[in-house]
Amino acid sequence: MSLISKLKGAGPSGFGGNSTAEEVTEGLDLRGKTYLITGCGSGLGKETMRVLAMRGAKVLGTARSLERARTAMEEVGATDAVPLVCELADPASVRACVAEVERLGVTLDAIICNAGVMAMPKRQTAHGYELQFFTNHVGHFMLVTGLLDRLSPTGRVVMLTSAAHRGAPSVGIRLDDLGAERSYGAWDAYSQSKLANILFANELARRFDGTGRTANSVHPGVIVTELWRHLPRFANSAIKAVTPLFLKTPEQGAATTCYVATHPSLEKVSGRYFIDCNVAETSARGRDAELARKLWERTEQIVAGLP
Repeated sequence: MSLISKLKGAGPSGFGGNSTAEEVTEGLDLRGKTYLITGCGSGLGKETMRVLAMRGAKVLGTARSLERARTAMEEVGATDAVPLVCELADPASVRACVAEVERLGVTLDAIICNAGVMAMPKRQTAHGYELQFFTNHVGHFMLVTGLLDRLSPTGRVVMLTSAAHRGAPSVGIRLDDLGAERSYGAWDAYSQSKLANILFANELARRFDGTGRTANSVHPGVIVTELWRHLPRFANSAIKAVTPLFLKTPEQGAATTCYVATHPSLEKVSGRYFIDCNVAETSARGRDAELARKLWERTEQIVAGLP
């Protein structure tokens, strides 16, 4: 329990920063429902999978290897779970994952886009595009749009983003330099990819309008997970030192994701951004509908040109 979250207390939803995934799903019977989660092998994805399975849901969990996904499922006791491989930086892997879900013939009640990479110390690329942008945004774009035929008529798409989106470039998304060839900063690139997650959810929500489906974005809070693995050792030590004051546990970090993916009160809520299980405001760029449209169109072009 972080001191800051304790001082803030609960919001209008009745939940807050100290709420856990178990608490926000208490009383829900998810038997008969199916959820797909990316990045189920550790951290927030693993905890999200555990709680959804505990509530009776069938979970399709993706990781970079079947062994990693299977191990996580065994560790959390998710008996009615299906391990899948999905390497978001590899278009062939994403397409294979979509094909496997199609083969399974399941109807998805929610697609939870949890996986990602953060603050790569040196510029890396995938297919000519900066790796964080490609992994966090393009890979999930391919997965979600590829699975829309499997999404139920009231299905939900939940994009994990970050408050770090506020640190994105002043233009929002550098559509003319998505390879970060002119300049690269680890946090600039990460922030841009997280803004892209919000814009994707917003544009998807616009396209869902009137269909019964919803799309929302979620800032889970700051939690020490494997996402921090690229930070220098001194930075990791400093972060852990302030954990009691500012950081959440994985159980608390997964709460907003589980709340947005399952809670009956959000059945018709779409195109919103959530922090601590409550609606919040993004940066001005996060509310830029024209930028969201341009990003969608540019991403379609990227996907069309991939091998």
